[in-house]
Amino acid sequence: MTSHVQEQPGVAVVGSGADAAPVQDFTHLPDLASRSLGGSVVHANDELFAERENLIKPEAPTYSTYTFGHKGQVYDGWETRRRREPGFDFAIVRLGVPGIVRGVVVDTAFFKGNYPPAVSVEGAAVEGYPSPSELQDAEWVPLVPRSPAAGDTRNAFAVDRPQRFTHVRLCMYPDGGVARLRVHGEVVPDPRFLGAGAVDLAALANGGVVSGCSNTFFSSPTNLISPGQARVMGEGWETARRRDGGNDWVEFSLAGPGVVRLAELDTSYFVGNAPGWASLRGTRRGTGAAAGSGEWTELLPRTRLQPDTRHLFRLPDAGEVDTVRLDVFPDGGMARVRLHGALSDQGRARLGLRWFNSLPAAQARQVLGEECGLDGGTADDVLTARPVQALDALPDAVRSLLAGDAR
Repeated sequence: MTSHVQEQPGVAVVGSGADAAPVQDFTHLPDLASRSLGGSVVHANDELFAERENLIKPEAPTYSTYTFGHKGQVYDGWETRRRREPGFDFAIVRLGVPGIVRGVVVDTAFFKGNYPPAVSVEGAAVEGYPSPSELQDAEWVPLVPRSPAAGDTRNAFAVDRPQRFTHVRLCMYPDGGVARLRVHGEVVPDPRFLGAGAVDLAALANGGVVSGCSNTFFSSPTNLISPGQARVMGEGWETARRRDGGNDWVEFSLAGPGVVRLAELDTSYFVGNAPGWASLRGTRRGTGAAAGSGEWTELLPRTRLQPDTRHLFRLPDAGEVDTVRLDVFPDGGMARVRLHGALSDQGRARLGLRWFNSLPAAQARQVLGEECGLDGGTADDVLTARPVQALDALPDAVRSLLAGDAR
């Protein structure tokens, strides 16, 4: 089920007029398709006027008047030729990090006389690295049905489909131009690619999430846990200057419960605005029987930082945590935060079950057959039992795969 949303500053609204109703704003979630997370536009049926790769640029679209090339005005977006035959145009995007899509923004910024009057978005979940021709034969399911779109507008659509997807397909009816495609959602990592050793428990690609932050004036704290190294100051997190004697902070919900052994606090490119000091604390929140006391344990005492420096700190064994808070004193900016450690057995099981329960049926059946050797009938029984709440309820081969034992 999807709903069309016209965004206003600070609010998302479904419908219009008296029937409008507020919905949860999904745009605070990571853009799973962004080039900065490894996304790629792997195919478009046409891109005569403007390249498909522009769709997933992380920066906002721009426009320069009277910048004409041989094919017309140069646009910072994807634009197809005018169709003279039935059909529609489409582009396929491989998500940089697969996950559950909670909302889509089809941004037609600066496309005023050449925008598509209607769009749709579909999702697919596939194993491996298929070619464009193989992707066109994949099982595509609707995320956003064919819906009206406006020109020079951030057309936003909430999505209610809890499966994990690896690719999306944007369709324009019949043709036109789109500046950016944002696919906001929750990262669901594949446990088969998380080794038994140390991993970055805070990494966005591993399922880490920024769960709280004191200040986002200059840039998003999600940048702190994004892949790769920051290339400029704007790719990190920076707060406004404090004048109240307090300090700023960020809270991270880890990929799963685990023990953090090594912290990296990177102030690269923050030369005159790095924090003077920083500290780290951890807690075990959990839910139900796994709930912790909620008390904070010191991981790194208040420690002096240097500008434009990648700091590494060995941490004492403070037990399992699933939430870590970074305090910076008094304010400032940081490029990246890495929290290396090992998932607990419970943490790995939770991560594996979330992945398995969110797989679309076709991909789950393929995994059960190819990876676990289950016959069709047994695989169907396992799929019917989803969502599975505990590894013990699964056949041995599936339990070993999700627990990280099958290597």
